[in-house]
Amino acid sequence: MLLTKTRDFALAALVSATFFVPAAAAFAEDAKPREAVITVTGEGHASVAPDMAVVTLAVVQQAKAAQDALDQNNKAMGAVLATLKESGIAERDLQTSGFSIQPQYTYPNDKDGHNQPPVLNGYQVTNGLTVRVRDLSKLGGLLDQAVKLGINQGGDIQFTNDKPDATIEEARKKAVADAAAKAKILTDAAGVKLGRIIAIHDGVVAAPPQPYMRAMAASAPMDKAVPVATGENEYNASVSITYAIQQ
Repeated sequence: MLLTKTRDFALAALVSATFFVPAAAAFAEDAKPREAVITVTGEGHASVAPDMAVVTLAVVQQAKAAQDALDQNNKAMGAVLATLKESGIAERDLQTSGFSIQPQYTYPNDKDGHNQPPVLNGYQVTNGLTVRVRDLSKLGGLLDQAVKLGINQGGDIQFTNDKPDATIEEARKKAVADAAAKAKILTDAAGVKLGRIIAIHDGVVAAPPQPYMRAMAASAPMDKAVPVATGENEYNASVSITYAIQQ
């Protein structure tokens, strides 16, 4: 009887040890100190002169009958498109950006000031056009011609770059250099050494709002080519780098 109890005790001890050893090993693994790291964010900026303008224009015509307003609008916009093409603007750089026919009402009051049913006065047809101008030296003259041919409402002129890849690459390189410099300053101040790079995360590259101008207002007189100042576009990049710390 005593022998049986001794065997049972030994077996239980062996089973407990079998489960304890892996658990202890896992605990020891978790107890190892994690590698010390530092994460910094760098920023870089690079500027370049724009090489393209995106212009929004519109022809707005009103008439008593919707068909008359449409015919007048079509004639004016047709002349504008023909002139732009003759000036070297490619088909791919011309895009209709909005078209609408809207009834125009007045809202009269009677002699006592009470609201009366609206009265239909006519129709307004609006045809919008987005133009990409790749030769900026022609921009002012094209705007002047467009107004003379019937463009009487305009939006913004946005100056951009057709292929900003090289400028974006420059901004990214500056961002990495900025992050490395920050990491060096911080580790030197803390009395430790900067180790290997563990991770690099590229941030979103953004171009701030481009220089712009209001193209024209309805019925604005334009006797000369529009003066245009293109300025520069600045591209901003950010990068986050995690370094190991050598202690």
